Amino acid sequence: MFIEQARKPNMGSGDYFVRYFLGIVIIALGYVIGQIPFTVAVLAKSMADGTGINIDPAKIMSVLEPNLSLFLVLLTFVATMLAIFLVVKLVHKQSFLSLTTARPQVDWKRIFFAFGVWATFSVVSTLALYWAYPEDFVVAFKPVPFLILLVIATLMIPIQTSAEEYLFRGYLMQGIGLMAGNRWVPLLVTSVLFGGMHLMNPEVGKMGYIVMVYYIGTGFFLGILTLMDDGLELALGFHAANNLLTALLVTSDWTAFQTYSVFKSTAEPDATLDVLLPVVVVFPILLFIFSRRYGWRDWWPKLTGKLQPISTVNTADHGNPGDPDLPQRPHGL
Repeated sequence: MFIEQARKPNMGSGDYFVRYFLGIVIIALGYVIGQIPFTVAVLAKSMADGTGINIDPAKIMSVLEPNLSLFLVLLTFVATMLAIFLVVKLVHKQSFLSLTTARPQVDWKRIFFAFGVWATFSVVSTLALYWAYPEDFVVAFKPVPFLILLVIATLMIPIQTSAEEYLFRGYLMQGIGLMAGNRWVPLLVTSVLFGGMHLMNPEVGKMGYIVMVYYIGTGFFLGILTLMDDGLELALGFHAANNLLTALLVTSDWTAFQTYSVFKSTAEPDATLDVLLPVVVVFPILLFIFSRRYGWRDWWPKLTGKLQPISTVNTADHGNPGDPDLPQRPHGL
């Protein structure tokens, strides 16, 4: 299974704690180093403009030109991703494949399927809202800045979303699971931590703490995908589609991404539409679609049960029987 394959023989909870604590410190250091270019650029621009270094955190993304700001912010996650890779390889002596999936190889069909499902929903729902409430949108399309945005976003947003998935649903899910000896603790803790990571987003200042229901709910949704499917592939595809389409389609003055998107929303945020609808309605529908597509069974033990004994874990083949997208390894290899 996905969590169990990170387990090492003759290691107890204390040993795991030391290694994962060291890993988190190194990953945090990588994140801080990755922020240096953006921080230096913002401070330099602010001092050149005479505004000094007392920058309102809610307006920090508007200090630089939007495409430059996005690029520098996303550099943070390039450094974070590199730190995660080095920690996994050097501290844990673990293959990156085992941090990604319990299948014999990464299932790219799963990544593209999840990406396609959520990208289609995002485009259709945005166009539907524009058709129903045109007064809430301004067409802000500018060809040249948008093309630059498209290149930056397509190349770097998947790195940003992958860094978050590998950290929360990969590294922390496995580490906390090994220390707790079950699945429900890492699902709960990583979901809350994922939501907490967004606590400083400008959306929280605009909508209030009710928006944390969406962030934590999204963490639970992505965690359920990972545990039920024994891998990160579906979470990677969904998260990349969500952030990429958000950057390209719609921005507003109060969102974390300030980009040259096609539309700019002038409407006030609606907690029912923006927070509760995805968590209560949309995510359950997506779970149903994925469960039917991949034949998920035994939901309760997979989400809350104890870890399997190490003697029963075979990292070469943890897929669901009859899974249409599972690469099968010949017997005896």
